[in-house]
Amino acid sequence: MIAFRVSRPSLPIAAALLAAGAAALSGYGLSPKTLLPVSTGMVETAPVLRDDLTPTERARVDAVTLAADQFDRPQPFEAMAGGGATSTAQPGPDSLSQPIPTLDASGRADFALGTALFEKLWVSAPSSTQASDGLGPLYNARACATCHQRDGRGHAPEEGAIGPSLVLRLVQPDGRGDPVYGRQLQDSAVPGQPAEGHPSLRFETRIVSLAGGEQVTLRRPRFSIENLAYGPLDPATHLSPRLAPAMTGLGLIEAIHPADLLAGADPDDRNGDGIRGRTIMVRDPATGSLALGRFGWKAEMSSVRAQSAAAFATDLGISTPARPQSAGDCTVHQAACLAAPDGVQPRLGPVEAPDPVLTLVADYASHLAVPARRDVGRAEVLSGKALFSTIGCADCHRPSFVTSRQAQPPLAFQLIWPYSDLLLHEMGEDLADPGRDGPASPTHAGSGEWRTPPLWAIGLASTVDPRAGFLHDGRARTLQEAILWHGGEGQAARDRYAALSARDRRALLAFLESL
Repeated sequence: MIAFRVSRPSLPIAAALLAAGAAALSGYGLSPKTLLPVSTGMVETAPVLRDDLTPTERARVDAVTLAADQFDRPQPFEAMAGGGATSTAQPGPDSLSQPIPTLDASGRADFALGTALFEKLWVSAPSSTQASDGLGPLYNARACATCHQRDGRGHAPEEGAIGPSLVLRLVQPDGRGDPVYGRQLQDSAVPGQPAEGHPSLRFETRIVSLAGGEQVTLRRPRFSIENLAYGPLDPATHLSPRLAPAMTGLGLIEAIHPADLLAGADPDDRNGDGIRGRTIMVRDPATGSLALGRFGWKAEMSSVRAQSAAAFATDLGISTPARPQSAGDCTVHQAACLAAPDGVQPRLGPVEAPDPVLTLVADYASHLAVPARRDVGRAEVLSGKALFSTIGCADCHRPSFVTSRQAQPPLAFQLIWPYSDLLLHEMGEDLADPGRDGPASPTHAGSGEWRTPPLWAIGLASTVDPRAGFLHDGRARTLQEAILWHGGEGQAARDRYAALSARDRRALLAFLESL
């Protein structure tokens, strides 16, 4: 195994902020002089007020992130969607793969190493290539980049061509996995081991009519599993398809202060607007700490590192310090799988991917830049932005935050525009996982609850990959289809969109394409 050097970005925080957008914030009177040391963001109980700012600073941050009420011109700095962590590279297939421009030389070196590990093809053990063995025994892909091609979202699945960028989670009512097959269906296995099964898909279609007579064909996927190798699933297990999300802005999402997420939650709908939104607390398997869930379609992960470790374990079958089980998702009912050779090299440590592998991959994911917006001042885009707000889309797709001063540089104290509140919302029967996922709880999302996905860079999805899909199962082939699938707390906004004139619908979509 190659011994990688890990060095944290050494650029002074103040310098990073100045280079990355302090000028923007100083326009609102925010001082970069009192930045605090790095924090992991892990909290046992989330604070209800930002503890990284003075009361005066909190008021200024509130002013910066106040919802727009004028739409005749862009808001200051909204073109720089990731603040100083924005890439201004020309739009193209690699738009989502750019490093944060304010990384110093050390940070760029780590980013390059993380890129190589993200694209690394793992092989089964034992192998003469000891730096790359340990795949499986059960797996869905051989490399991270297989599912996150060019760091973008997965493909919209087709009948007979589901592809590796969509996996089937196996979920019991209490949130645990299937007793025999584990938490996820692995459709590939190393030599000598059977794949658990193969996903199958058919679509049910429906025609939706919009104001003015336009008709849209929607496809509702129905997944099943063929050739189950270990007998039928437990009767209480249901399938939960999950499309690989884009990797955009993950470090900035982690840098959002927990109090800002809690401030948007209204689980009892006390303001009566029909929008609830709630947070859940999840436990990091490596540290045991509780923290707000903010990653994954069900907000089931609290950090980029935890999300990365989970993907290593279930998608690749690779053990890491955070998930040291080298048999991956194998269960006690899969004895041959548990007994298969692993890729642990004792001289390097007790897991197949010892540190700094996981650290470098998580670091890479955290420092992918957010691409700059396009056409923010175009009249049609501004009109669409106004409609996005007035019909209620922005009630869940919150436009902006200012990241915590306690986050890592150069992610700290940035004005960012993710267009998400990162909360769980009930999205209705059509989007709910089939069967029962158990009731919603303080630590578990319900079957119809989904975390509001960030919209930044969504306008570049087809530029990065013409086959990109939208929504948690990739059913939507276009942004319009994604809007029309909204139900539950999103039903009213969806209905208002459908009632817009064709011209206004084009304007709203033009706004989304500018993100």
